[in-house]
Amino acid sequence: MTDHDLPFDTAGSARGARRSVTGQLAAQRDDIADLITRRPLPGRGVDQVDPFLFLNHHGPQVYRPRNNGLPFGPHPHRGFETVTFILEGDIAHRDTGGHESVIDAGGVQWMTAGSGLVHEEVSSADFKRDGGPLEVLQLWVNLPSRLKMSPPKYVGLQREDIPSLELDDGKAQLDLIAGQWGGQVAPIQSLTGITMTTLTLTAGAHVQLEAPADRSVFFYLVRGR
Repeated sequence: MTDHDLPFDTAGSARGARRSVTGQLAAQRDDIADLITRRPLPGRGVDQVDPFLFLNHHGPQVYRPRNNGLPFGPHPHRGFETVTFILEGDIAHRDTGGHESVIDAGGVQWMTAGSGLVHEEVSSADFKRDGGPLEVLQLWVNLPSRLKMSPPKYVGLQREDIPSLELDDGKAQLDLIAGQWGGQVAPIQSLTGITMTTLTLTAGAHVQLEAPADRSVFFYLVRGR
């Protein structure tokens, strides 16, 4: 498995049955201005993994001092949710629902556009002044027709707001963003019951995660093998 690959899973016919990766799909390079961007979804061989519509991987790259920052000025969304993972750098968020925050490295933004919002995701004044490393993932999650006109909502989580669970005797770490895991409840409970986590594994770590057959699984490798 190489960097920026998307494994996808279609195996498993019963709840709790063992499921296995049946293929790997590489992300495609598609830069936005001077922002290095790779897009695994949609991509060659897969249009979506219902309900996941879209994933952009921006960076990693280093911005010089006195830069223009992220280029995502005011733009509309409706009928789905955006989940943004800030791996390095920061994001300043503002929307027409009155939500505003600056989320730093390790944090996550979860925005339910629902019936409609205009928002912007730009770099903070400090980042534009000082520069530094930047790496961001943004995932779009579709809402079913019955929920597309839900009231807009926004949650911004800093790194310290996200529970971390040690697995495999401390050789792996699971950060719980949405749903439930290991008896812990995540800070976000999505409208559709999604479980959202990030995993960090050291060499030789072994982790077994539940993947019920009635759920789609979307797994993206940021770095490593």
